[in-house]
Amino acid sequence: MNDKRKVQIGFVGQGWIGKNYADEFSGRGFSITRYSQEEGYIVNKDKIAECDIVFIAVPTPTTPAGFDDRVVKEVVKLVGKGKIAVIKSTILPGTTKRIQSENRDIIVLHSPEFLSEATARHDAGHPMRNIVGIPLSTSEHRQAAERVLSILPEASFKLICDSDEAEIIKYGANTFFYVKIVYMNMLYDLSQKHGADWNVIKSAFLSNPWMGNMHFDPVHKSGRGAGGSCFIKDFAAFSKMIEKELSDKDGYLDMLHAIEKVNLALLISTSKDLKLIQSVYGEEILKCALS
Repeated sequence: MNDKRKVQIGFVGQGWIGKNYADEFSGRGFSITRYSQEEGYIVNKDKIAECDIVFIAVPTPTTPAGFDDRVVKEVVKLVGKGKIAVIKSTILPGTTKRIQSENRDIIVLHSPEFLSEATARHDAGHPMRNIVGIPLSTSEHRQAAERVLSILPEASFKLICDSDEAEIIKYGANTFFYVKIVYMNMLYDLSQKHGADWNVIKSAFLSNPWMGNMHFDPVHKSGRGAGGSCFIKDFAAFSKMIEKELSDKDGYLDMLHAIEKVNLALLISTSKDLKLIQSVYGEEILKCALS
């Protein structure tokens, strides 16, 4: 473990994801370098090249024009030759491989994050799973992935896999929870129609480990629907990806669009995350979502 402390760890991006990961590593005694656009960190830009392993947690927004990974592609160039870049940002399948092909003098990996914003500090230090995706099946990439796993906080589930698989795991998790929230809202409305007590129904669901223990509350953060920047932007990007890659499969896109429309109606009707919705879908969405 003392040898691991000699590793210089870089963190690019100090939003709630990057900051909590950096704090966690610092708390375990690692020597870290933080870089972001905020005052106090911007001066460390050139120091990132000196770091052995660099975790990248920068925005990958979805806009009306589509998924935007320009910031990731820009900051990965700060990583020094022969060093390891670990993308924590949520990225579409195939992104890690494309970035690796454009940056052949470094090792590029993808390790999806599974933090909840409200409990991010705890989640960063107590992960349920550590996943590292490699874009090339080489001994060099596998050794780099094993090195990254060795410095992450301990998790009961560890996996080294293809980077496309890691990217799909992340998108699959977020979009599954999105769908679950919409479905639970439908069941809640049905229970209200019949005068049923939702808490009774929810308690029965919670007793079944197959159903999980989250996303059963129809009202969350003063509104209804799957909100927050991750759910809204990731489902929109996922839908556009399915439209592009699985257009020959009957029903998939119709299903996603129907779920998306219901969720937007829930969010807008309770004035939840309106600015986020506009940033992802454009200003006209508030006018037509309920039409």
